[in-house]
Amino acid sequence: MAEIRPFSAYRPAPGRESRIAALPYDVYNREEAAEIVRKNPDSFLAIDRAETGFGNEVDTYAPQVYERAAGLLRERIAEGSFIREEKACYYLYEQVMDGKAQTGIVACASIDDYLNNVIKKHENTRADKEQDRINHVDVCNMQTGPIFLAYRTSDVLRELTAEVKGQEAVYDFVSEDGVRHRVWVIGDEGRIETIRKSFSEIPAVYIADGHHRCASAVKVGLKRRQKYPEFTGEEEFNYFLAVLFPDEELHIMDYNRVVRDLNGYTAEEFMEKVSEGFLVEDAPASPYKPDKKGCFGMYLDGNWYKLTAKSHILSEDAVDGLDVSLLQNHLLKPVLGIEDPKTDRRIDFVGGIRGLKELERRVHGDMRVAFSMYPTSIGELFAVADAGRLMPPKSTWFEPKLRSGLFLHGLESQPGCTGR
Repeated sequence: MAEIRPFSAYRPAPGRESRIAALPYDVYNREEAAEIVRKNPDSFLAIDRAETGFGNEVDTYAPQVYERAAGLLRERIAEGSFIREEKACYYLYEQVMDGKAQTGIVACASIDDYLNNVIKKHENTRADKEQDRINHVDVCNMQTGPIFLAYRTSDVLRELTAEVKGQEAVYDFVSEDGVRHRVWVIGDEGRIETIRKSFSEIPAVYIADGHHRCASAVKVGLKRRQKYPEFTGEEEFNYFLAVLFPDEELHIMDYNRVVRDLNGYTAEEFMEKVSEGFLVEDAPASPYKPDKKGCFGMYLDGNWYKLTAKSHILSEDAVDGLDVSLLQNHLLKPVLGIEDPKTDRRIDFVGGIRGLKELERRVHGDMRVAFSMYPTSIGELFAVADAGRLMPPKSTWFEPKLRSGLFLHGLESQPGCTGR
């Protein structure tokens, strides 16, 4: 059962939240991050991507970059940009995009639950990507980017959330991308116990987004355990910052594919090969967005086609039955020669937030063919994780993204935590 506990957050001083809150560090390349920090020095990217404070001659992962991040964080806490909650609390974090709301509970999750697979994964992580955040968390002594977790909806938590949202929010702002963000503090002991008890009765929670950040947080915790062998399990380094959302509110977008060439085939030969596994028809709309599982859009030579997976390639397997797997196993690999989509430079991935016109733009530019996908469902994600399996790369695109800088979790002892 999941141990999800309250914590005493560092959070922006009221009135500063809209300037501090930033998209996750890995959304941007170095140049983009530097431009955002130049325009808004208060952006949390100045801390999450502290290389923005150096010229390009300083490596992104140089020790002085992490030292700068820690120094900036200390300075901004000292100057009052952040306040510290007086007691351990839970928080509600609501995001509204295009009229759709998702509301998560901000809390700390247990690294032991991660290690014991109570917190379930569906992606592999890369050691090089982990190491950056390990260094950042360890040197800053602070977790700055929450992990996006999901759980099967609880009636008790749904009712509690609705009650809390009837109160005045401590933060309420709209970010530059049009997403509205609202935050409430849950300090009432009765509600705190209700939340803690509700999660203790949930057999599993799932990483929706942030596998690398989560793995990094866990490894910092394990590193601290080695450093302090007399640890009790109550220390803050045994827990990591998370926002937990009910599955019924989550919106997964399509994660589309573009490929640079036709693997030596002419367009006619390619279409013939595709038709071995898929029914190929002129698309009913241009651009074409698939409206059900097993259907795909294909953009080639200025035309949109509808591909429907034929019965002989369908599968009931949790992984092989995913649309991303059907496309990879029966078209991208055998026809286009994309053996490993993680490493093959002939393929690229386009998040659904960018729209289908972006697929057309890429095909008219540096690519030859594009495929639009029907989104993977949260139920499919749960099924893969429950089976102890992994999803193919780039299977899910979650929107809206959680903002960094709204909640910080210090790894030192915290006041008021009641612990296990």
